[in-house]
Amino acid sequence: MKRIAIQGEKGSFHDIAAHEYFSGEQIQLICCATFEDVFDNVRRDPTVIGMTAIENTIAGSLLHNYELLRQSNSVVVGEQRLHIEHCICCLPDDDWTTITEVHSHPVALMQCQRFLSRHPELKAVEDEDTAGSAAYISQNEKHGWAAICSSYAARMYGLKVLEDDIHDNKHNFTRFLVVCDPNKADFLRPITKSNKASVVFALSHEKGSLSKVLTILSFYDINLTKIQSLPIIGREWEYLFYVDLTFDDITRYRQSIDAITPLVRSIRILGEYEERS
Repeated sequence: MKRIAIQGEKGSFHDIAAHEYFSGEQIQLICCATFEDVFDNVRRDPTVIGMTAIENTIAGSLLHNYELLRQSNSVVVGEQRLHIEHCICCLPDDDWTTITEVHSHPVALMQCQRFLSRHPELKAVEDEDTAGSAAYISQNEKHGWAAICSSYAARMYGLKVLEDDIHDNKHNFTRFLVVCDPNKADFLRPITKSNKASVVFALSHEKGSLSKVLTILSFYDINLTKIQSLPIIGREWEYLFYVDLTFDDITRYRQSIDAITPLVRSIRILGEYEERS
């Protein structure tokens, strides 16, 4: 049985992503209040695997999680893309005439703005977690409260779905990373199947420094699928660049890393893994 640390309660989108990634396997969830707790669990116990959201097609990148990943000793061994679908739910004996407020994570509330604008009578209340809101309503019998969460969470906590698919954009996907202790990486993914890598490097504040790196990656037929820059605290106008690379030939990929290394101040491979569509 695999032990998976996730941010959020059972029924959260992290829960769904973990079950989809480890489909057919027995898993035990370690539910964490924060992303810091997820990485702490992986650090304290090398047998624990972490699942953490890294970007959303609407809300963008989770910048703090990039830093948590870089500062940790964890490595990325996989990814999972999940279609995010929200519903509004309440206690079985409540309905539209009795609910007065709706609770959820602020990002979920943001993703359902058009729906909420059609229901100005509902007070939107920010909570720490989508599934956690559903759990609280169920466990404390909060009449008059509703939650925005997945229908999976609504069923898990015995709530009634008032309306499904209430999210504004139907093309709403979140990408999750699977992370673990470096010594366990080879047991979780065969390196020969890797066709994607996450890398972070720092550049000097010099003209053309980034373009030189990108030119070399192009020469080796490395495809850049994402680039995210974050300022280096304490170094004015210097940045860390987090990049996702895909490749067909792992040997040429590694040659490209060797080729750009002399051009950067520092570089770290955060993980090599198999791309998932």
